[in-house]
Amino acid sequence: MAKMYYEKKRGFKYAIIFLIPGLVLLTVFMIVPFFSAFYLSFTNTRLIARMPARFIGLTNYEKILNDDMFWKGLKNIFVFVAVVVPIQTALALSLALLVNQKLKLTRFFRTVYFLPTVTTMVVVSVIWTFLYNPEGLFNSFLTTFTFGAWEPVDFINNPNWAFPAIMLLSIWQGVGFQMLIFLAGLQEIPVTLYEAATIDGANKWKQFWKITLPQLKNTSVFVIISTTILAFRLFTQVKVMTNGGPNGATYTVVLHIFNQGYQRQYIGYASAITVVFFLIVLGISILQRAVLGEEREVG
Repeated sequence: MAKMYYEKKRGFKYAIIFLIPGLVLLTVFMIVPFFSAFYLSFTNTRLIARMPARFIGLTNYEKILNDDMFWKGLKNIFVFVAVVVPIQTALALSLALLVNQKLKLTRFFRTVYFLPTVTTMVVVSVIWTFLYNPEGLFNSFLTTFTFGAWEPVDFINNPNWAFPAIMLLSIWQGVGFQMLIFLAGLQEIPVTLYEAATIDGANKWKQFWKITLPQLKNTSVFVIISTTILAFRLFTQVKVMTNGGPNGATYTVVLHIFNQGYQRQYIGYASAITVVFFLIVLGISILQRAVLGEEREVG
């Protein structure tokens, strides 16, 4: 008993040691900034101001209620999440199943699918801006594929096409990360389960529904929630490619926070928007976790 107690105590000590760096980073880059923003949201702080900041109560939060651009950005980001998250998750799972097969060039395709994820979003956005030009690769391909029936479209400057274009880019750039997580989950599934199912006469489709998906529940919860949070943070590609245009078609909440805080220098108001948006995303994440259920025990 004494030995077991000593081993458990030593394991707990090492766990604390390994947790400290993560807790420090979490505190410095998330907890402290959030409470700073919460405090600033009750003031009229400006980025550059001659007069000292003063307490104004709930004025900034009341202003949000009548801020049309905030609500437009919130609507756009909800549409973005509703489209990107399910498509990206399904595509990531499909790619993971594909590259999990013992075939030639499997490692090559794993690298190819994951490569966009490690490429800077700014670089990706600039490249895709050229691809979306009327003379770009997308229009050339569609014109060739339709035998000239397709008329070139300026995707980025077209209100009907700008947001779908950014959605496509975002799915392509981020799917590799989710694929890697699903791949790790697939490789944790015992092969004996598939062997037993094969003996029982289950085909590949039944094995997928009865074995693969249930065994990936833990992984799926993580992928869906993390993808949702990343989708709500949509900013870089919008800033680089459209700056919220045309006519606000791609405007987002994070871009609105940037504009209010750094362009108009209303730090107090930008902080209030940040707090509200954080609580919205947090609430959705908690709701997702409740709906998707508890993660299964791994042991």
